[in-house]
Amino acid sequence: MIAFLSLLLHVMISPFKTKARLEAEIILLRHQLNVVRRRVPSNPKLTVADRLPFVWLYRLFPSVLDAVAIVQPETVVRWHRKGFRLYWRWKSRSRGGRPRIPGEIRRLIQEMSLANRLWGAPRIHGELLRLGIDVAQSTVAKYMARSGRGRSQTWKSFLHNHTAGIGAMDFLVVPTVGFRLLFVLVIMRHKHRRLISLSVTAHPTADWVAHQITDAFPWDEAPEYMIRDRDGCYGQAVTKRLAGMAYAITRSPGGHLGRTGMRRD
Repeated sequence: MIAFLSLLLHVMISPFKTKARLEAEIILLRHQLNVVRRRVPSNPKLTVADRLPFVWLYRLFPSVLDAVAIVQPETVVRWHRKGFRLYWRWKSRSRGGRPRIPGEIRRLIQEMSLANRLWGAPRIHGELLRLGIDVAQSTVAKYMARSGRGRSQTWKSFLHNHTAGIGAMDFLVVPTVGFRLLFVLVIMRHKHRRLISLSVTAHPTADWVAHQITDAFPWDEAPEYMIRDRDGCYGQAVTKRLAGMAYAITRSPGGHLGRTGMRRD
């Protein structure tokens, strides 16, 4: 740690040195490094504090890999990627979530669904609200008893039957070397899983998404259905654009991950 603080002190005072003095120090340090390399093992053991300057300087100036001498350049890149993964693991750590539904409420939902076969999730949800039990309708649908009910068409069956006329769009998040986030809008046709469009932006807006939809689908080739999630980037501009392309927006059941489908009439 003392060596790291000493290095940090030298970095802070280096802007006040003349260019000739800095070049002389670099030449002298390189000469000392060549001398030391002849006396130390080929694979020195570096601590975390020793690795930090390598990763930090590589992030700021990737060209410094040409000056690495005591380790392989690929090793510095591996350290940087490991630090990148640790950073995003820390950033994506769990900060809690929805409170767990008590067992009594889950059993009550199951009993109500078994005792009233014709009741769906909206009816049971309304009855629970009358009893003062405030739970979401999607929670009721999740814990309803399934035995004895007729099976309806599944989401997978729907996709299989209508795959020729289904399109989908979604965002991917791509982190950069500088820890910035880029948003990639992916638009595809489900038939043969054909990729239609890939668009990248750092600041996605509804107007930008609407423009990408227009570029991706000519008026005579628009799919019958368009699947998307409930991302806030799909605002009024996207809804108006899809309506102008003869789409009718429909809500899919809550059990299907809260997705929204848009049907083209």
